[in-house]
Amino acid sequence: MLDLFPEGFEEVERPDGLELAAYTTAAGEERLWQVFGGARGTDVDVDWDVRWRDFHRPIRLGPLWVGPPWETPDPDAIPVVVDPGRAFGTGAHGTTQLCLELLLEAERGSLLDVGCGSGVLAIAAALSGFEPVIGVDVEAASIAATIENAARNGVEVSAQRVGPDDPLPPADVAVANISLEGVMGLPGRVSAAVLVTSGYLESEEPELAGYRRIGRRLRDGWAADVHHRA
Repeated sequence: MLDLFPEGFEEVERPDGLELAAYTTAAGEERLWQVFGGARGTDVDVDWDVRWRDFHRPIRLGPLWVGPPWETPDPDAIPVVVDPGRAFGTGAHGTTQLCLELLLEAERGSLLDVGCGSGVLAIAAALSGFEPVIGVDVEAASIAATIENAARNGVEVSAQRVGPDDPLPPADVAVANISLEGVMGLPGRVSAAVLVTSGYLESEEPELAGYRRIGRRLRDGWAADVHHRA
């Protein structure tokens, strides 16, 4: 399948085995027959390539409306328009919502978004009065997505790629919606008076050296914590 369809194919678990599916033309279906000795073809709707948009719905958190560019923001909201096409983070996940809520309650100042992904947290922070706002990520695609989405929202967010162990830029508030392992590695890398962390289950309670946890919020089995520098 990789040789036939290097641009990608789909794997679907079925009760009787694994189904391999490729979106292709009649010529591609003929190649399948020649290689595997059999294949089943099914016509797909003409809009199959944009159906993924149905999974990205807007959310409302206090004054913020967070959603993709093909949805219409609430007229009374501060819109955070994020294209989810190339990087993680649309606002729909529980951990993102928890971080947004906690950022809205935090004292304004400079902000660092660790693992910025699509830039949703950094952009929402900039629109909510944090300044300056910096996003960092280990993925080049995330940096590009953050810059593009920030421009789409008319806010200034600087974004830079970092290594997994690099020191991070200082800020008054840092937010990290990443893995538990990544959160545990933040002390020694981050310099912030307030640290908002998420990306882990409510059964997991990270203790960060040099910080004390002052608050916790839960949603759908996920947790987010607020830490103050000790």
